[in-house]
Amino acid sequence: MWYFSSYRIESLIGGRYVKKLSIVFWVLAILLSDIMCAVVAYNYCDLLWGGKYAGYSAPASTAFLYAIPFAIGMIVSIVLAIICRKKAAK
Repeated sequence: MWYFSSYRIESLIGGRYVKKLSIVFWVLAILLSDIMCAVVAYNYCDLLWGGKYAGYSAPASTAFLYAIPFAIGMIVSIVLAIICRKKAAK
């Protein structure tokens, strides 16, 4: 019977691949951070302009709600990167 234990997975993908995977997750977290800054800044400017000239009723600070999914993605990526790094060190 095939069981997905940590020993089986580690024997399948090896230590060096796990280390590369850790680097990929770190890069993903950094990219998510940069994209989050761009998305929030764009939406903040849009809501600020819309509140002044187009009659939007939502305050510009609502743009910060767009940061929540990005923050969750960054946290998950960082946790996975740390786990992969520890698996590679074994």
